[in-house]
Amino acid sequence: LSGGVGVDRVPGLGHSGGGSTLLGYIGIDTIIEQMRKKTMKAGFDFNIMIVGHSGLGKSTLVNTLFKSQVSRWSSGWGSEHKIPKTVEIKAVSHVIEEGGVKMKLTVIDTPGFGDQINNENCWDPISKYINEQYEKFLKEEVNIARKKRIPDTRVHCCLYFISPTGHSLRQLDIEFMKHLSRVVNIIPVIAKSDTMTPDEKNEFKHRVRKELETHGIEYYPQNEFDDDMEDKNENDKIREAMPFAVVGSDKEFQVNGKRVLGRKTAWGVVEVENPNHCEFALLRDFLIRSHLQDLKEVTHNIHYETYRARRLNDNGGLHPISANNTQESNL
Repeated sequence: LSGGVGVDRVPGLGHSGGGSTLLGYIGIDTIIEQMRKKTMKAGFDFNIMIVGHSGLGKSTLVNTLFKSQVSRWSSGWGSEHKIPKTVEIKAVSHVIEEGGVKMKLTVIDTPGFGDQINNENCWDPISKYINEQYEKFLKEEVNIARKKRIPDTRVHCCLYFISPTGHSLRQLDIEFMKHLSRVVNIIPVIAKSDTMTPDEKNEFKHRVRKELETHGIEYYPQNEFDDDMEDKNENDKIREAMPFAVVGSDKEFQVNGKRVLGRKTAWGVVEVENPNHCEFALLRDFLIRSHLQDLKEVTHNIHYETYRARRLNDNGGLHPISANNTQESNL
């Protein structure tokens, strides 16, 4: 000061040095609880797409994952079981609640994929749907009077079901993942893995990983998005275990005095949640318990931002849209 009076620094205030001691309790640590309360009130959105040809147990697996009847078959869609002549997109939403946490889960099914004689470009309707959801979100964002909370119909995760052939990926598998891995988080899974012996399963998993690497196909979690060494170490273990060899079932059986989800065979019960029988538990823990939020963040910060930058660049910037011209999602 000009009068020559010194100013004492209060520990923890006014400078950025590490390890400062506060003079008393402020309450910064309550921020996490504030965020938790706000998020609990608002709830979550999670949109999962399931892709693979018919008969691979896609609907059963997604019902098993969320321990509720959330697939389109469970919701009474298309009870006649007719295979459509072209790829269709069917989305059905449910609100599920656990421990006071509400989540709006949307399951997007793709009946007709891979079921035709000529499957050329059958991924186009799926790619179009994914991009349409990015476009909806972008139009809401550039509104002058935009909603406080923009409805999020963007696809956060695509479970791609691989047939348990034991040989190699089909050309359709390679082409689909090559085209779609640029716009969505793809998680490949080997369906109905109980049809293979443990040795066949491990050999097939190794072969699939090599083929994906040879064709330059990146699946989630992508190496380049690891934030730090802790993330990298955790994700490396997951990448080494992929693609997950899974079995789905929503039927319960009695095994050693306990009720378990499983598939009954002539040789016994294949227990869905037993890690010695299949990798369903690994997939569930990865998808829901450890990486669900990251799937949403990668969708927003990487895939959506890539789409947004391209659209704004191509368009010379989108003009603000009036509320009257904006279509809300009905999903």
